[in-house]
Amino acid sequence: MSKLVIVESPAKAKTIKKYLGKGYEVMASMGHVRDLPKSRLGVDVENNFKPDYIDIRGKGDLRKALKAAAKKSDFVYLATDPDREGEAISWHLAAMLGLDLEEKNRVTFNEITKSGIKNGMAHPRKINQDLVDAQQTRRLLDRLLGYNLSPFLWKKVKKGLSAGRVQSVVVKLIMDREREVSSFVPEEYWSIDSKYHAHSSRKQFPAHLTTYQGEKLEIKTKEESDSILAQMQGKDHVVSSIKKGTRKKSPAPPFTTSTLQQEASRRLGFQAKRTMKAAQELYEGIDIPKLGAVGLISYMRTDSLRISDEARQAASDYIKEKYGEKYLPESPRVYKQKNNAQDGHEAIRPTMPNLAPEQIKESLTSDQFKLYKLIWERFIASQMANCLLNTVSVQITCGEYGFKTSGYTVEFDGYTAVYEESKDSPEEKSAPLPELKEGETLHLDSLEGTQHFTQPPARYTEASIIKALEENGIGRPSTYAPTLTTVLARGYVERDGKNLVPTVLGDVTNQLMEAQFSDIVNVDFTAQMETNLDRVEAGDVDWHQILREFYDNFDASLKKAEKDMEGKHMNVPEEVTDVICEKCGRNMVVKMGRFGKFLACPGYPECSNTKKIVQETNAQCPICGKRVLTKKSKKGKVYFGCEDNPTCPFMTWDKPLAEKCPNCGSSLFKKGGRGGEIHCLKEGCGYVKEKETE
Repeated sequence: MSKLVIVESPAKAKTIKKYLGKGYEVMASMGHVRDLPKSRLGVDVENNFKPDYIDIRGKGDLRKALKAAAKKSDFVYLATDPDREGEAISWHLAAMLGLDLEEKNRVTFNEITKSGIKNGMAHPRKINQDLVDAQQTRRLLDRLLGYNLSPFLWKKVKKGLSAGRVQSVVVKLIMDREREVSSFVPEEYWSIDSKYHAHSSRKQFPAHLTTYQGEKLEIKTKEESDSILAQMQGKDHVVSSIKKGTRKKSPAPPFTTSTLQQEASRRLGFQAKRTMKAAQELYEGIDIPKLGAVGLISYMRTDSLRISDEARQAASDYIKEKYGEKYLPESPRVYKQKNNAQDGHEAIRPTMPNLAPEQIKESLTSDQFKLYKLIWERFIASQMANCLLNTVSVQITCGEYGFKTSGYTVEFDGYTAVYEESKDSPEEKSAPLPELKEGETLHLDSLEGTQHFTQPPARYTEASIIKALEENGIGRPSTYAPTLTTVLARGYVERDGKNLVPTVLGDVTNQLMEAQFSDIVNVDFTAQMETNLDRVEAGDVDWHQILREFYDNFDASLKKAEKDMEGKHMNVPEEVTDVICEKCGRNMVVKMGRFGKFLACPGYPECSNTKKIVQETNAQCPICGKRVLTKKSKKGKVYFGCEDNPTCPFMTWDKPLAEKCPNCGSSLFKKGGRGGEIHCLKEGCGYVKEKETE
């Protein structure tokens, strides 16, 4: 008997082949084999939205090989990814190979391990047409919108633009936040803080003024602050109450796609695309000594918090052996699902919880190791006991004014022995307090008022925009990374450090979309469309009905927009720089080309001068003394090099600093990562800055 198993990628094929052994041939389809044509709409609107699928160009030899292998095989299994997209790929493969759609030839693997593959192969099923229809509906929706709306944007704004259901909402969310930031008016306020030590201890601790006559106190001006400080002059600061307690801290649940992308952004500085690339590699299989090719994590596109009993038991066994039984919770942890979770797969977890990251570090790339470590630690911690804190809250009275301070000590570290979730806004650190007694008069070390101003809402980062999309029910786990890639590539949004900010082009395009296609950029409308796709997947509604309702409204809006904007064009203001064109003396402007932004003379066509955009740093080249510039490699990775390159060969991945070397006066550089070493790169110097100790 000869059996053919078709998967999507060669890496996955290699791993699965190892476990299936003789009698099985495993081949990769390299993704989709059929799709809608690129050169035309490919959807027959008048014929109930019938799609016109064609063979994807460049895959002729692959299709021949798959057909030949299928012809000589006794049975064909379709083992593409376990999601809508994977189901659709299997459906297209079945059509190409002439397979019976009633045949139980579809197998799925939640993890690429011996048990995962054995379980998948033991439970073949028919292709799920509802899953296929949900993917097909999304594909046709995006095609109908994109191929009709994009030409309108080309005519009214600029050639090369695109629009999409999710990407247009992402741009609107970022634009709305930018408006909030721009219109924000800061308000002044003051705080009064004190520092004390008890007479029995020299250990200093802080407190914060919170109340006056038992009511919450707000200080708006310096005059108010000075008046309060004057009233407290010479008065005793007395401990009025001490409350002690115990607080439990519970671990975060294992990762979903969204939370993995958020945490990888916060903790590792990974963009969503980079995170998903490394996760895909970990899922499909890595060669590990003594183990061979093995998938290290479960399927990475999921919104579920469910964990299999087998994985939970394996984690418990590891925790018990490594940390001891007291680190296990009283009962196994089960995390509550969100209401709109599809729950198609387990949460993202290591396939072998006993395989600690350090054991396989040598087999992984840097990105793979960092992400595997993050996933492994989060999962193990999620199955551990609570962290127990002994807390103390102290009220201090000075006349009619009340100060507050708090602290804690760790009674039992629990899950924090392995991992703690990072936050968008770091929590204030609280140190242990000295032993205090009620009625005790404290020694006042300092008392001062500090001016503050209210801050605007934070601009979106990749982590926070993904969180916003998930909370609003926009998009699904598989769409976050490609959507962000698209809005950045189209020039609607750009990065400012970690922040995402709209460009002038994004602002203009968003204004047009809000004025003419309010439904498309409406958060609730887009979320409802995702719900409709889920209904198609559940078999509760016919996909043709969803398309008809959408298209009729969209087509009416498009016709109205064309009429309203007849003869009109949206002007995209050019960004004028202070760089002078050396050929004609005009101020050069920023243009967007195939390879990103560049400077161009506004006098084109009579002056066609262009330049690269130079991003300076505060450092000088340690070889020749000229400016060090921020540059990008072909893969988009930031590095730093001399402006006189290639004449001067200096380049480094280390971040240049304005600080000078105390030995030779050359610029200092800092290695990447937290607590990176600060050192001098001038040949023969060797200076390394000592790390400050607390």
